Amino acid sequence: MTNWMPDPALLRRPAYFSLAEQFARAIESGVLPTGARLMPHRKLADGLGLSVQTVSRAYEELIRRGLIVGEIGRGSFVLGLGAEARQPYLPERPGQVVDLSILKPVVEDMHLLRIREGFAWLAENMAASSALSFRPNMVMPYHRQVAVNWLAGQGIETNPVNISITNGATPAITAALMSVAPMGAGIAVEALTHHSIMPLCSYLGLHLEGVAIDAEGMRPDALDAVARHGAIRSIYLQPNVINPLAAQMGQDRRNELVEVARRYDLMIIENDILNVMIADRPPAFATLAPERVLHICGFTKITLPGLRLAYLTAPARLATTVANRHLVSNWMATPPMVDLLSHWITDGTVAQLAAWQRTALGQRHAVASQVFGKAMPPCHPHSLHLWLPLTNNWAEDGFVAKARQQGVAIASGGSFRATEKGRYEAVRISLGSAGEEELRRGLEIVATILADEPEVLMTPI
Repeated sequence: MTNWMPDPALLRRPAYFSLAEQFARAIESGVLPTGARLMPHRKLADGLGLSVQTVSRAYEELIRRGLIVGEIGRGSFVLGLGAEARQPYLPERPGQVVDLSILKPVVEDMHLLRIREGFAWLAENMAASSALSFRPNMVMPYHRQVAVNWLAGQGIETNPVNISITNGATPAITAALMSVAPMGAGIAVEALTHHSIMPLCSYLGLHLEGVAIDAEGMRPDALDAVARHGAIRSIYLQPNVINPLAAQMGQDRRNELVEVARRYDLMIIENDILNVMIADRPPAFATLAPERVLHICGFTKITLPGLRLAYLTAPARLATTVANRHLVSNWMATPPMVDLLSHWITDGTVAQLAAWQRTALGQRHAVASQVFGKAMPPCHPHSLHLWLPLTNNWAEDGFVAKARQQGVAIASGGSFRATEKGRYEAVRISLGSAGEEELRRGLEIVATILADEPEVLMTPI
């Protein structure tokens, strides 16, 4: 990561544009060379005495100009003058890199066959309204009832009118955030959280408050300390294994967090996208505090990547608000895909695929345990990833770069930090995004690097 720092004395209003101009001049002069990794938003903001939102807007301006690119899980990098802007994620390059950076379920030929069979079923059975109607209320009533039945099997009691069906977890998170906090309000998140929450809150004008965590997730005492100042309106949680630590939050911890939320009248957004795939999960927050929980039940990570759908369940008093926010941001989920999801739920396919995924991930964890041995980090046995603390004085950027040089892509821990407090160096490694042999090879490379000391560049005398 570059140590270059803009000069705060040269900042003028609007600050984001002035900041972007300093970066642009540094890139033009070669001070920031092509490929240089820029400071994370929060670190730069703290160093300059600016808000994270201001830094985010400056980086967005640089992305718009084609001078930098943001890669999910890795950071922001200089493209150089005249470079064409790229998509903000690592492209798929089979045979060139073992990509353990993106979180995906395990897939095999069977999954492609299943979805082809699903599309064949759609060709014969798709409802006319799914193809011909623009109105969600003409398309979704049946599917909302299917959702009610599915959620009831997980102990979540609700009504069809309280459910919005979305094109995956990201639109659900967006609609939920828009529903629980006005612009300028605060959202409490775990110190290690979903990588898209930071930029999303910035785009929505929300203040993010990183709360201290332990092995189970957010600490109730730390949340109480933040809430006592009245700066937050809602809490965003990932209690079921999908969090960066790949940890399961216990029943007692959930009860304690609910108690704090009720004490300060805070809403809770519960990202539960692994739901039925985690067989030993405690009752959802939506079961413990239905009056204040917006629950997100996903399907992409437990079935296959193409089934990009989720259920967003809201308390009755917020159901209309959530529906309206979803309408203006996404209108409605893709109707034919919702037809397929309801069919797969009712005929048992979703449950079967989730069970298959659970078994496949168990096998992937066995491979990781063989490779890492005593260095295997603690995690749930059916998590999609590992959170690997770095040893031997490794820094995240150097470790990620070293792995990339040897043909393995992994995600830097910095992409998941909502606060620098309690920071330690770590990387996230996906277990589902590569074939099993490719995964073993990638993990062996990572384990070898981990056991090695970072080499200091020698300077000629």
